[in-house]
Amino acid sequence: MPKQRPDGNQDHEDGRAEHAHHGREPERPSQHEITEADRKGGPGHTVLLAVALAIPAVKVAYTLGGGGAATDALMGMGPGNWWDVLLGMVLTTPLLGCVLGVVASRVVFALFAARGAVPRGDDPAARLRRAGLTVLNPVATGVVVACFIGPWWGLGTAVAAYLLRRGVVIEYRTGRRGRRHHDPHFSPPEWQRRLATGEQVVALTLSVVVLPLLGVVSALDGQAWTSVVRCQVADGGRVYSARLIELQRQGNGVVGWNLDRAEVSNGVGCAGLESRTVRGPWWRG
Repeated sequence: MPKQRPDGNQDHEDGRAEHAHHGREPERPSQHEITEADRKGGPGHTVLLAVALAIPAVKVAYTLGGGGAATDALMGMGPGNWWDVLLGMVLTTPLLGCVLGVVASRVVFALFAARGAVPRGDDPAARLRRAGLTVLNPVATGVVVACFIGPWWGLGTAVAAYLLRRGVVIEYRTGRRGRRHHDPHFSPPEWQRRLATGEQVVALTLSVVVLPLLGVVSALDGQAWTSVVRCQVADGGRVYSARLIELQRQGNGVVGWNLDRAEVSNGVGCAGLESRTVRGPWWRG
């Protein structure tokens, strides 16, 4: 018995089903979308803002033991000194400072590259400008890290920042992030193309995974973000010795968080203490 040919409605339904199936397949972001993400800062920009705003608050709240204490400490140090918390975390956690420097360097460079900052052409002037854009900022970042954290940390930061910037340059010059930035005179070897591909993976991992994780670990380690000093504190007619977390300097003394009484106190005759440990790390219970 001959098979019946499907009618037109059946063919139409099959076609729609096949179209719907293909429509559910994930699509890779276009070159325009990638360039727009760079122009707007990308995920690194969002994570940097989150780390800068949220992590210091977590640090103060956990170290001092609660939200009310964090509010009192903020009022004691003043809003203008709030960024001292982030700076203190960066200086006391070397790996956090290095990763933050690398991510910030890459995000800023990708932002300007998306706006056409990478020179095209193979003439000496274009080469010099590209070298300056690629090298100067990583070197400066490495110098800052070396001065405050250590020379080897600075060297590692400079090399990592340079490699990520170099990957961005290769991607834009080869047209992988938009034909508008394509340099027809540039044809890099295969290993440089692989470097550019790896740069995307490394940059995304550092921005979205490593940096927030290091920020949370630093915020919950129980260490003060600034100096812990022992001062003479006046309480009515009585003067006693107390440990203070220095919030700001005032005259010949300090305004600090009194670890013995859990309040903001004024201290004079202060001497620094070696240990910054205030409480145990969160992961130790």
